[in-house]
Amino acid sequence: MSREALARLAEERIDHRFKGLPPDADGLTVAELTAQRRSLFTGGFTTPVLALSAERLEHNLALMETYADRHGLAFAPHGKTSMAPRLFQRQLDRGAWGITLAVPHQVRVARAFGVRRVFLANELVDPAALRWIAAELAADPDFRLVAYVDSVRGVRLMAEALRGAVRPVDVVVELAAGEGARTGVRTEAECAEVADAVAAVPGALRLVGVAGYEGEVPRATPERVRAWLARLVALAAGFDAAGRFAGLDEIVVSAGGSAWFDAVADVFAEFPELSAPVLKLLRSGAYVSHDDVHYRRLTPFNRVPEEGALEPAFRLWAQVVSRPSAEQAFLNAGKRDAAHDLDLPVAQVVRRDGAERPAAGIELTALSDQHAWLRTTPEAGLDVGDWVGLGLSHPCTSFDKWQLIPVAEADGTVVDYVRTFF
Repeated sequence: MSREALARLAEERIDHRFKGLPPDADGLTVAELTAQRRSLFTGGFTTPVLALSAERLEHNLALMETYADRHGLAFAPHGKTSMAPRLFQRQLDRGAWGITLAVPHQVRVARAFGVRRVFLANELVDPAALRWIAAELAADPDFRLVAYVDSVRGVRLMAEALRGAVRPVDVVVELAAGEGARTGVRTEAECAEVADAVAAVPGALRLVGVAGYEGEVPRATPERVRAWLARLVALAAGFDAAGRFAGLDEIVVSAGGSAWFDAVADVFAEFPELSAPVLKLLRSGAYVSHDDVHYRRLTPFNRVPEEGALEPAFRLWAQVVSRPSAEQAFLNAGKRDAAHDLDLPVAQVVRRDGAERPAAGIELTALSDQHAWLRTTPEAGLDVGDWVGLGLSHPCTSFDKWQLIPVAEADGTVVDYVRTFF
């Protein structure tokens, strides 16, 4: 990545764009504010404010690096989770092959910060975006992009937009996770038709492998997921036997979201020998912050505890602004601040006068745009002005609500800030 572009993030001025940050920090650069090492709790931060745990973030980055190495997997973490170049850099420093992305805007962000390898987990048929990618490939010999293809028509549209390109775009045929699943080619016969279409436009596209997303397997169980992964491996082997990968230095086979990467590791460990080395590319993204509800339930580390455990790194701090009855209280954080597409936030701790206690007797029952509804029992002991720390669900829709996120150590000292670009 470009160290110069990352350094410019530290030169950005604090102002009204960045919610939760101290009002008296306006005009400071991010670097200047970072150097002050303010306390999240007494340093002028205003609620609601989202924070990342410095220790847990580092733990998660290290754990997935170790996991991928142990299982012989390359790693392209899904950047759409955070859209944070500083986190991209930390993932790459931890040995990531590259960054996975989903749409052209995200690729533009990655390229603005010098990411050299991108796995685009989508078929891209927008001609303007394809022409821009062709120009990036032509201008930078070190840039590599691998994209999905999942239809003959998509291949033709891509080829038309890429006519005259200096370098072809590398593509992998996406195998659908099953009938009624999301994107991807439904049958192996149709996969062969898409591969033939790619072979017919060699100057525009180059077939380099196969891929898919096991998280979309209908009624997923370990057995169903492994059966689909076996189909993906067999598809790669069949393509190779048919000579579709002739001349390649490596064959790309990619899968692996955040819920079934243990199955990916198991099935990919038994990969048959092909005509070229296989780049076994894992794409988990939510691991970087993990969460307190959805991925805490789904993480593969629940099935393989001997491999370690991810730690939820997010906490949203909000303040009690209304206590209309003994059974009800309201916080000043709502849908604009907290992920709510999969699960509601969970009250974890209450903070008053510098002391924290468990959030006993407190249940978050609903979110309005700017309020959280709490149901309380007598043991809650809540009062107006108390801070409540909330655990969140679904990292992908937590990061996108905050442009500049403080990273705090366990004692509340803010040691860094993460800039997002959604």
